[in-house]
Amino acid sequence: MLRRNLIRAGASCLAGIGNLGLLQEALALGAAAGFSTTAPELAPLQGFSGAEAFDARDLRIEGRLPAGLRGVYYRNGPGLMARGGERYQHWFDGDGLVQAWTFGDDGVRHKARFVQTKKFRAEAKAGRFLLPAFGTSFPDQDKRLPVRSADDVNVANTSVMKMGDGRLYALWEGGSAYELDPQNLATKGVRAWSDDLAGMPFSAHPKVEADGMVWNFGTQSGQMVLYQISAQGRVLRSEVFPMPGPNVNGAAIGAAMVHDFAVSQRYLVFLLAPIGLDMQALRGGDSMLGSMRWLGADPTRVLVVDKADFTRRWVLEMPAAMVFHFGNAWDDGAQIRLDYVEAPPLPVVNERLRQIMVGERSEPQHSTPRFMRITLGSRTGTGAGLSQGRIDVQTRDEAVEFPVVDPRVVAQAYRHVYYPTAIDTGLRSGFNGLMHLDIESGRRERFCFGNEVVLEEHVLVPKPGSRKEGEGWLLGLGYDSKARRSFASVFDAQAVSAGPLARVWLPYWVPYGFHGKFYSA
Repeated sequence: MLRRNLIRAGASCLAGIGNLGLLQEALALGAAAGFSTTAPELAPLQGFSGAEAFDARDLRIEGRLPAGLRGVYYRNGPGLMARGGERYQHWFDGDGLVQAWTFGDDGVRHKARFVQTKKFRAEAKAGRFLLPAFGTSFPDQDKRLPVRSADDVNVANTSVMKMGDGRLYALWEGGSAYELDPQNLATKGVRAWSDDLAGMPFSAHPKVEADGMVWNFGTQSGQMVLYQISAQGRVLRSEVFPMPGPNVNGAAIGAAMVHDFAVSQRYLVFLLAPIGLDMQALRGGDSMLGSMRWLGADPTRVLVVDKADFTRRWVLEMPAAMVFHFGNAWDDGAQIRLDYVEAPPLPVVNERLRQIMVGERSEPQHSTPRFMRITLGSRTGTGAGLSQGRIDVQTRDEAVEFPVVDPRVVAQAYRHVYYPTAIDTGLRSGFNGLMHLDIESGRRERFCFGNEVVLEEHVLVPKPGSRKEGEGWLLGLGYDSKARRSFASVFDAQAVSAGPLARVWLPYWVPYGFHGKFYSA
């Protein structure tokens, strides 16, 4: 069992011993559940036991933090990978660990807590897995807990959102948002946005415009729900409708996996990859992910929705493409411009994620940037048929993921996109650098940490008082496989190639996460 409270970073000697002990205990925990690796960059995928509560103050700062960087960087990701000698089979399955990095006048503090979902509490009490996960099923599931709703298997592990009313949420695309205390990260419970939307899925990629307006979606059983929510958390509009999608076993089923979307001034845009859900396999005991079928001969459907009227929808088609993440979008009424990252087909992605979960490297299959222009024509009904229009796509070949933009330009015309990137990594897993792309000029700027570091998503934090897009800092996490510690790095977003202004070191490591947000003090 890992220690509930870790040694504070101020005692650097003892902190180093605590970090080594943490690593050794995690190695033992992982080995007991079938995880072993000779790849040092995969060590954080061992995960933790679920009993940890991290609180480290006076963190060591390498370099100099900007004086204007004040606030909290919240981050979410899979933190628990094994219980009772069993291990999740897919990275997406791990129970959510939310971190809070507080940047204040007195230094930097790090806190982390597991989200106490209904699933997490039941399994912690039992000391074993009781419910299936997105990519993991158990052959004796009939002897464990039954699944009656999506929230029974909600792991709250993907992202975070803090509303204008001060409420903080841990997000997972398949179920409800979980409210957390923004100060101590204690779990308060499931959030129902309204009585008629209780239990409806609320995706982990809400889009928040500069005025605080929130747009989001959820998908379930071939249906899509759309949300427009005020900055204070009040539902202004919602709509539920059937998704266009492929056929599996003779049944028309909407795209079975929709992770993200783009929002422009007038439209919501979804790229619905040709993924069907084999209900026979699901009923036969396969996991949700194991029941998904990649239908590469089918098109990816481009669903465009009018923000002013959710019933006004266009459906266009493009060649099959797997997309997890978008950067941003804008439109002039007739044309929509947006960027996204195209991933390899779903079976390739899943095989790689399964391999790393047992500590094995695999041949890298990288995601690459794309830039799309959609010219809308006439609609056909309310989304039931194909619409007229044109799609043009420009491609780039850099190995990237997790695109971000300046939060002040969400749903507006923009110029700058930022990504973690892989530069000459060979067979090594993960990203080792940061990339800034000026999409107007095509200019690219990069910085590489080298192959001992794995870099995660970095968000843009605007400089106080600035107005120009890109005037700010890039803030995100990384892991140094030689030091066996995690860190937060801060870059000048306008001078990425100059390297980090500062790195803030934890006295321990944390598992790799997915997404985060910064909220200024």
